Amino acid sequence: MGKTYENFMSLEDLLPKFKTVEEERNHLKERLAAAFRLFSKFGFDEGVAGHITVRDPGEGDHFWVNPFGMHFSQIKASDLILVNHEGDVVEGKRPVNRAAFAIHSQIHAARPDVVAAAHAHSTYGKTWSSLGRLLDPITQDACAFYDDHVLFDDYTGVVLDTEEGERIANALGQHKAAILRNHGLLTVGKTVDEAAWWFITMERSAQAQLMAEAAGTPVLIDKDYAKITSKQVGSDLAGWFSFQPLWDRIIKEQPDLVE
Repeated sequence: MGKTYENFMSLEDLLPKFKTVEEERNHLKERLAAAFRLFSKFGFDEGVAGHITVRDPGEGDHFWVNPFGMHFSQIKASDLILVNHEGDVVEGKRPVNRAAFAIHSQIHAARPDVVAAAHAHSTYGKTWSSLGRLLDPITQDACAFYDDHVLFDDYTGVVLDTEEGERIANALGQHKAAILRNHGLLTVGKTVDEAAWWFITMERSAQAQLMAEAAGTPVLIDKDYAKITSKQVGSDLAGWFSFQPLWDRIIKEQPDLVE
């Protein structure tokens, strides 16, 4: 088998280095704004639903998130709001989505390794979530989630309190993604890039399985090969790297996002 980038580098080798916290903060906010623009481009917006967060590099219990009620396609880095561990907006002029705080605050608290988390009411993700099933390893791309995603099998309405967010965080455990039954998809990562990519490819995997099952009975990849493939396409490095062409695309098409 030929060499891949994982044979000679790690995620830490590829991530940019910063001289100050402010430089790192600006970088994270630009990537977060880009993720929102891409989510809009891919149709992952449903009214005011959906949120992506990134942990602030200076204040570990604070995170940046989209302003409530602002369309993903219009979000710039300067529009993002900073929320503390109590749900107060400490930087920014617009309110926070209470569901965003209830879910993401608990995930960030439970998972120090998680820098970013993404959730949206995407069409195929919410359709698949209504089946109350995990994704099967029917494609190479879907293997990224083999043994690395969970089902949160308890829908009780819009998530507005942190107790529900804590239950979601507990169900997520150390995995990279969760299917929230009758709700949608949730993904996390060590970078904004990774969390956003897992959401994008998980949405497409849900679409692929819905189409395959509508056409017939999909052939599952053997579990041993699914495990091997998961290591190849499901690492934090693979997630970050897969997002880079999308960053190049959106920053060229919509350079105002960094303002």
